[in-house]
Amino acid sequence: MAKEKNNDTLVAQNKKAYHDYFVDDTYEAGISLFGTEVKSVREGRINLKDSYVSVKTGEAFLIGAHISPYEKGNIFNRDPLRERKLLLHRREINKLIGLTQQDGYTLIPLKVYFKGSYAKILLGLCRGKKNYDKRDAIAERDSKRQIDRAMKEQFR
Repeated sequence: MAKEKNNDTLVAQNKKAYHDYFVDDTYEAGISLFGTEVKSVREGRINLKDSYVSVKTGEAFLIGAHISPYEKGNIFNRDPLRERKLLLHRREINKLIGLTQQDGYTLIPLKVYFKGSYAKILLGLCRGKKNYDKRDAIAERDSKRQIDRAMKEQFR
């Protein structure tokens, strides 16, 4: 049996999204980038912290993602905060329009990675968490950590 190779290299991850939102579903999309932006992303100089996805006139755009200018890019560098078009199939865009019009749902970028030579972004269909939900998640994580620690000491 041949092993399947996984050529995905993770560049950036939005950990805050998992803390602030419930992720109900995920979608993979391509990102339309210029040459110096691709080089900057390969160096890991992208910030997804306060970014989101907006669907306008049948197209999806990444808003608020900061890609630092490439140091050796001189005149070819673009605005770090410009809107970037996401590459999705028409069917997926129509589905996302319907889902995001529901109350409380939004599209949040979760990860940026390279699949082969193509820059990809993992989008999450998310619902916002309340403060008590966040406290519950923290308490659950702490109790799991204590249980794991106790199990580890028991089997020493």
